[in-house]
Amino acid sequence: MNNPSIKIIRTDILSDNWYTLKKVTFDQYTERKGWERVEREAYDRGNGAAILLFNTTRRTIILTKQFRMPTYINGNDDGMMIEACAGLLDHLNPEECIRKETEEETGFHLNEVTKVMEAYMSPGSVTELLYFFVAEYESKMKIHEGGGLMHDHENIEVLEFNIDDALELIKHKKIQDAKTIMLIYYAIVHKLCE
Repeated sequence: MNNPSIKIIRTDILSDNWYTLKKVTFDQYTERKGWERVEREAYDRGNGAAILLFNTTRRTIILTKQFRMPTYINGNDDGMMIEACAGLLDHLNPEECIRKETEEETGFHLNEVTKVMEAYMSPGSVTELLYFFVAEYESKMKIHEGGGLMHDHENIEVLEFNIDDALELIKHKKIQDAKTIMLIYYAIVHKLCE
């Protein structure tokens, strides 16, 4: 924390149930107003990793589908979301995390993964930094059915799409997850499925 225009005064924990919701009181200096007292809330859920599995020859990608409560209460009719495989780092480095998540969620054991970018997904309210990966897959790499971990209440469906069909799903608002859209467009721009 090396910004001389920011002085944190106090941090209060508002919730520490699932993840941590903090209220931060700080003084901020701007040329227009000088020093000013500000309060903001930040949801700390840890950092994560996401991956797009692609098959160049078949022009396909692997995605997952699962229920997401926040989208359900915000008007997503059935709460189901089509997404790239992803998970929280917990105590792993990003590459270890995404290999573990891929195997748990999709059933694919990956030989190689390539990190392609890092991004804050909702910097106005969430602390999470997401590490993005891509990896080529083949049918022989599937070691089990996937579906996630029962003790984490995961009920994940594994889906395979032609890349053109995935673009149509974005166009028709069937894929609305930001990390997934970013990775699909990354695959298009970098010609991973050609």
